[in-house]
Amino acid sequence: MKHINRWLVIVLVLVTLGLAACGPKTTTVEKIVPSKLEPIEGTDLSRVILTEKAAERIGIETVLASGKSVPFAAVIYDIEGNTWIYTNPEPLTFVREPIVIDQIEGDTAILAEALNSEMNVVTVGVIELYGTETGVSK
Repeated sequence: MKHINRWLVIVLVLVTLGLAACGPKTTTVEKIVPSKLEPIEGTDLSRVILTEKAAERIGIETVLASGKSVPFAAVIYDIEGNTWIYTNPEPLTFVREPIVIDQIEGDTAILAEALNSEMNVVTVGVIELYGTETGVSK
């Protein structure tokens, strides 16, 4: 009797494993791309376009700037020592703009030339945008 119970248990385990293998196949998960780059014609720069979720995760913050000053938090230096800011011309779109700093006063960068117009300037998430644009993470 004990012999029959063992065989019965073995058969049930094998049948269960076989049925588990017949289950539905797992679906492939589509990879979500958090950003894309659009080259800016006539330059080596690109527009960085983020998904809403990517901008939220980075914690992007902007302020309205005009004239000859920007928050120092908005300034980024490249590896050659050039200074830049990221503007936000459209929702979730960011463009790196060159600037020349005349002096720094506390949390404010005084520019050698005034900005062309009033614009939203990124103050939080600048380094992440730069890495996305230049491929630093690759």
